[in-house]
Amino acid sequence: MTAGRRRGPVRIPDPALRGGGAADENRHFFRANPMTDQARSPAARIADAITRRFGGTAPRVTADHGLDELVRIVEHASHRRYADRAVEPDLLRLLLACAFSAPSKSDLQQADVVHLADRKKVEALTALIPSMPWIAQAPVVLVFCGNNRRIRQIGEWTGKPFANDHLDHFMNAAVDAGIVMTTFIRAAEAVGLATCPISAVRNHCPELDALLALPPNVFPIAGLCVGYPAEDNRITPRLPLEVTVHTDRYDDSGVREKIDAYDHRRHELMPYRKQRRTALFGESAFYGWSEDKARQYAKPERADFGAYIRGKGFTLD
Repeated sequence: MTAGRRRGPVRIPDPALRGGGAADENRHFFRANPMTDQARSPAARIADAITRRFGGTAPRVTADHGLDELVRIVEHASHRRYADRAVEPDLLRLLLACAFSAPSKSDLQQADVVHLADRKKVEALTALIPSMPWIAQAPVVLVFCGNNRRIRQIGEWTGKPFANDHLDHFMNAAVDAGIVMTTFIRAAEAVGLATCPISAVRNHCPELDALLALPPNVFPIAGLCVGYPAEDNRITPRLPLEVTVHTDRYDDSGVREKIDAYDHRRHELMPYRKQRRTALFGESAFYGWSEDKARQYAKPERADFGAYIRGKGFTLD
């Protein structure tokens, strides 16, 4: 979605967002104040968003075209509140066509989307994830799936053996589905829609199989809520590029100090409202991103996903 033009950041609490996902429901959100379109060039918005997202100095914008698309990318935000406005069926069909125009590994086309047009199914999905009641308010709910079924069927129809029943083929289908979902998000934001991915659908794969009638070798990657946004974009600070971008070889020297600096920068812009799993870990004097993520992954999550995928017909060898 293309957000309004912006000046310097402010920190404000937003109680209306406390009903969001576990990672987002207790945070202050980093917003920006809207300005008139004439006051901010695309290049200035790009530089501003990159600085606020990653810290430091933004790279100089040297491109002379395509900047509107870059603005949408760097100002991206997930949305959990949607306006009371339907998404037109033809528009949704157009966005799906854009999504499936994405690259596909070896042209295998191993991605599918299930659109939950039946609101009773949306309610059933929401009931599986009670921490995310806002799913039920989304005008459009999609589930993106990896599909290794078709290529196996084609082998059977043509009398050819399927000789690639191993982990890499599962990865191919999973990555294809992820690329399709990302392309859908980009297309949706280009026409003013907002989205929020829902990885929590994988917490309930057997129930989701039944709800969506997913056959063998078809598995969910993530859900996606789609609608017209009811709020401005919120730029979430991310790890600096010095941590995530490498030249010629992987290099994590100094990574602990860089993540510590990121923790403090993010805390200044978007402090957590509540600490995770205090009964197990107590209250931390300073609670940053790394402490929250360490606590999140200190408890098993989706430990049965491998068994589920094997049950769908993958060997994962």
